[in-house]
Order: sequence, then structure tokens, then C-alpha cells
Amino acid sequence: MKCTSIGLTDPGLVRPYNQDNHYTDPEGRFFILADGMGGHAGGEEASRIAVEVIKEYLETNWDAPIDSYDLIEKSIYQANEGILEDQVLHPERADMGTTLVLVLFREDETWRAHVGDSRLYRWRNGELNQITLDHTWISQAIRAGEITPEDAKYHPWRHVLSQCLGRRDLYEGIDIQKMDDVQNGDRFLLCSDGLTEEVPDDLINKSLQELENLEQAAKTLIQNAKDGGGSDNITVVLVSVEGIENQSSEKNENSSIGETENQLLNENENLAVEETENKSIDDNENP
Repeated sequence: MKCTSIGLTDPGLVRPYNQDNHYTDPEGRFFILADGMGGHAGGEEASRIAVEVIKEYLETNWDAPIDSYDLIEKSIYQANEGILEDQVLHPERADMGTTLVLVLFREDETWRAHVGDSRLYRWRNGELNQITLDHTWISQAIRAGEITPEDAKYHPWRHVLSQCLGRRDLYEGIDIQKMDDVQNGDRFLLCSDGLTEEVPDDLINKSLQELENLEQAAKTLIQNAKDGGGSDNITVVLVSVEGIENQSSEKNENSSIGETENQLLNENENLAVEETENKSIDDNENP
């Protein structure tokens, strides 16, 4: 398997600072994106700690006799502990936190993990699917049938995350999944909500459909977000997968990610989430 990638970030049009952070492994092994929160300095520091700690842990333990699930889980736990320790050392950043989305390719397996509302999408053969489910209170309420997508647009909790790094109860909220059906030509999009709050899924799909070059596609997505208002920091990581051997054309055409039923939002949920779900942990500044 061979992965090519691009990662770009932009502060947007409103905020003079950027609380997003990302990393693309030059060997194509793993890709990380984090969107910080908790004031200017706090958000930047939380996302920086998350990306740096996870990167260092994965690189150090990549060849260790540990399965990929445990490798990812331990890296995220260490990142969370790093943020918690910084909160103690710097009380002015006690409310800081960060989202996380990660994709990892190891031992012919593909894994993904996320916390919060930074998203992972898969683009395949002209179709865009959201793989992750946002960790927000309003998203949970929609899936539980407690609120309609229309009502969610104006709900006072629509900005509130149900989970993020930088909380002692994180251990209940990490979502780690193996993706069993990755195909040649698949593109994965990791993004902060600075993209998805401004750009609907159909326009994201159109950009990926029309622009084969990853850098051009990433730049276009960021510009689309700025054209839509650019109210938040915008970060996108695009990963293109090639070089998978022994893959039949029938499989390429007909198969889908093994856990699709549990991962993909239905059409109404997706519409509501992409239109309504900003994030915050409390009344502090959103990332």
C-alpha cells in the first residue's frame, strides 16, 4: 500500500490565530489532525501537545510487538495525560482541550480514531461518505430520536462537545475502529469543523471529484470555507491510497467499509450535523 498526502491549514477570515494542528507522516504511515479550544493560548497548546505526543509515541513504538488498536489507544492516552499535566502547570489554561482525528496504515491494516467533532470522510468513485460520528450532545440527541434535525439547527446545545482530549473521563470516549475495505483510489479527508461548518458535503464531493491533484483539492476546500465565511480556523489533510495488491475489479465496484452501518450517518443526520454542529466545551471561546 502506498499513500500520498497533503495537509494545509488557514486561520480563516475572523480569528487572528490558529488553534488547529496537523501532521502528515512523510512515510505515509499515519496522519493526525487536532482542533484546540479554550482561549487563544490554551487551544493552540492543547492541539500542539496532542499532535506531538501522538506522533512521537507512534514513531517510537511503530515496530514494537503491539497490535495497532493498543498502539493508537496508548498514544491517545499519553496525549491526554500531557494536556492534563499542562493544565496543572498552567492554571490559566485549565479549560483547554482539543479534538482529534487520526488515520493509520500498519501491517496491511487501516485504522482510524477520533474524539470530538473533527471528521474523517472517505471519497470513492465519486461518492463522499462521512466515516466518523461527531461527539457532540446534539448529534447524540438526533441519533437517539430525541430531537429533529430541523430543531437541532437552533438548539442552545448545538455547539457543545460530548468528548474531547483534556478531560479525565476521556477513557469513555475514544472511538477506534479498523477499516476492513480500503481500495485503490480511495481518498481520505481529515478536517476540522472550520471546513464542515462552511462547506456542505456536496461541494466537498464536487471538489474531490474535479481535482485529482491533492494540493489543488486541499487549497480549493480551504478557499470554499473562506468563501462561506471563514469564521473558524480551517485545516484539511487529504490522503490518497494506491498500490493495494490482489484487488478484483468487482470488489472495487461493489464493496464498502465493513463497519459502514455503524459509522455512516444517514442522509438526514448528515445534513443536520454539517449545518449545525459547532463546538465548545462551555461558554469559553470555541476553537
